[in-house]
Amino acid sequence: MDLLTLIEALAERLGEAPLAALFGLLTGVTFGVAAQRSQFCLRAATVEFARGQMGDRMAVWLLTFSTAVVWVQAAELLGLMRSADARMMAVPGSWSGAIIGGLIFGAGMVLARGCSGRLLVLAATGNMRSIVSGLVFAVVAQMSLSGMLSPLRDRLASLWITSGGRNMDLLVEAGLPDWGGPALCLAIAVVALVLSRRNQIGAARLVVASGVGFAVALGWVLTYGLSQVAFDPVQIESATFTGPSAHTLMFFLDRNAVLEFDIGLVPGVFIGAMLAAWSAGEMKLQAFDDAVTMRKAMIGAVLMGFGGMLAGGCAIGAGVTGGSIFAGAAWLALFCMWIGAMATDRLVDQRVLSAAL
Repeated sequence: MDLLTLIEALAERLGEAPLAALFGLLTGVTFGVAAQRSQFCLRAATVEFARGQMGDRMAVWLLTFSTAVVWVQAAELLGLMRSADARMMAVPGSWSGAIIGGLIFGAGMVLARGCSGRLLVLAATGNMRSIVSGLVFAVVAQMSLSGMLSPLRDRLASLWITSGGRNMDLLVEAGLPDWGGPALCLAIAVVALVLSRRNQIGAARLVVASGVGFAVALGWVLTYGLSQVAFDPVQIESATFTGPSAHTLMFFLDRNAVLEFDIGLVPGVFIGAMLAAWSAGEMKLQAFDDAVTMRKAMIGAVLMGFGGMLAGGCAIGAGVTGGSIFAGAAWLALFCMWIGAMATDRLVDQRVLSAAL
């Protein structure tokens, strides 16, 4: 039985909407386990880089990003998905949204001490700072999606959009062959492995770090497969946390909300991270260190909620998921997240450290 036949049988048995949520749950659990065990975090990687270090967090991030691209591009070569059909590619991308939103999101994740995905993983281990920050992030994301902040988001996003009514495919624009993308990211993976060796990262952590990338590919493949057999239109998507956090929040507040991939994804990440932390004996209640830390976390969560929605995705959604299909606006958003994060670390955290010394 091939994958499409299996998905079709499951859709007939469970229904298309519950199956989409189940696929989100599977993707989320895989992501949660891998992210918790590997300590994957874009904010930590950018801080290392901003301080002239190439440590273990940088190595893990590079390995995760490169393996995500390799897994996804391999799935495309095998006919298990089509990047061109993904919603992220089928709609216009916003250059202005990627730039402004990326810078805002990058600043926010440094202030909040973690991107939205990292906050969800930490929340599952008992980190109260992450739980509160994550709730603020989800509320602001919803406000930016369809609430009082949505007109501002629409105005900024419409300043500069991609031409042709679609997002830009960087592989097509660069004229690279089908194997060009995987080859590029295999080179990045080699750099990550060299850094891992230098930082004495064990093989087990490297394997689970690549598991984060695998979770991104899993989401793409499963939603693409469902779209091929479903009667109603199905969005082809994968791991991201800005829109899904808002949708999950509204699912529990609106009795008319329906099941979809997003509704399974966020709880799946929480469950996966919690199981991974519990099995490793790392469950621990943690609170805010002080009032200053709390204020910074709240401001950071607000910035991430608006910036992530404006940029078209968070550090995972744009930075890894969008990057894995070479969506032009996603790569630009990721670049701007790095710039925003490094600038904020230099202007805020490093200045505080210098004053303390």
